[in-house]
Amino acid sequence: MLRPIRTAVLACLTSLAVATSAALAAAPLELHPTPEVELPFGDAPGFPAGPGSDVIASNCTACHSADHTLNQPSLSREEWHTVVDKMITAYKAPITPEDAKVIVDYLARVKGEP
Repeated sequence: MLRPIRTAVLACLTSLAVATSAALAAAPLELHPTPEVELPFGDAPGFPAGPGSDVIASNCTACHSADHTLNQPSLSREEWHTVVDKMITAYKAPITPEDAKVIVDYLARVKGEP
């Protein structure tokens, strides 16, 4: 009794699969070109000029924007030393000891406690 129903269902599904395949094969695929986007290279705000600005830019902007760094709370020299040391030890920032001192000096001057 179920055999004729099963045969009919399989026939319908097969017909549907063939019709769908034919419709998909006949329908042209429309590709829409992606619009070009120009990024504002060089227009982003950077670190204020001064001794060490080039060192902090070359070491820190691999992970942080200048804006992100400059919007941190003002800290003492010791606190900035702790932050820079954490970047080196915990996050494996490839900063030399000489550059770390320059970065701490720069941050203490630009974002030090008032």
